[in-house]
Amino acid sequence: MKKHSKTDWVKVNALTDDTIDYSDSPEVIEDFFKIMTKREPEKVLVNIRLNREVVDFFKQHSNKYQTKINEVLLSLVHSYRNLIITSKTNQIQ
Repeated sequence: MKKHSKTDWVKVNALTDDTIDYSDSPEVIEDFFKIMTKREPEKVLVNIRLNREVVDFFKQHSNKYQTKINEVLLSLVHSYRNLIITSKTNQIQ
């Protein structure tokens, strides 16, 4: 049996930064940023075959074409996950 969320996700997703109340959030001070570290996501070396048109397109638009291909694919993954979450949220209602 699935547990149903009591959160109104449609309302949450409709929030914008300027409508969120941050008054109960602690103040972020400069020292906080000094101790933060950026963690790069783990990357896996793979060998894939792409259409010449795809490779030519990315090479034409960026010297770091492999990074750009990764960014496009990552964006697709995030969009797809959001679509699934939205779809599940709509089914619950």
